[in-house]
Amino acid sequence: MTVARPTSWLERAVSDVRTGRFEQTLAGLTAAGAAVTTAEIYLAHDGASFGNKLMWWPVAILPAAVPAGVAGVFSKRAAHTVLPVASALIVANGLQGTWLHWRGVAQRPGGVTRYNLEAGPPLFAPLLATVVGGMGLLAAVLRREDRAPRHGRPRAGRSLRAGRRR
Repeated sequence: MTVARPTSWLERAVSDVRTGRFEQTLAGLTAAGAAVTTAEIYLAHDGASFGNKLMWWPVAILPAAVPAGVAGVFSKRAAHTVLPVASALIVANGLQGTWLHWRGVAQRPGGVTRYNLEAGPPLFAPLLATVVGGMGLLAAVLRREDRAPRHGRPRAGRSLRAGRRR
């Protein structure tokens, strides 16, 4: 049975996702997501005048995913070593931020009220960082996209090595 080869870039991308070959793309999306999320966190925390020293943590931790994600695009080794470490730190920090934001709402006068939920720290914003870290962790377990043409024959290097053995 022959499998029809994708003809467009969109069909190729869908095929890669269906077969679990999405490592390079997801590593690049992690790098881009980390850059955008870092900027958003910086602006939000700057608006709060960095009132708590822990507000600096995501501004310091999230940018680590940018070079790790870019390295993961070009290097399989980096995608399986550096990217998961940076991503795990981001996930941990995002979960910590979620807890701190919930605590910040609860500490406002009146406690957890609708007004404090709307006017206090954004409750689910730190989970955005957690999603970026999760993308990096997912990229580390996926397979790399196969950009070589797929033919039904084994590669020459493999068959030559097998033929030399006696």
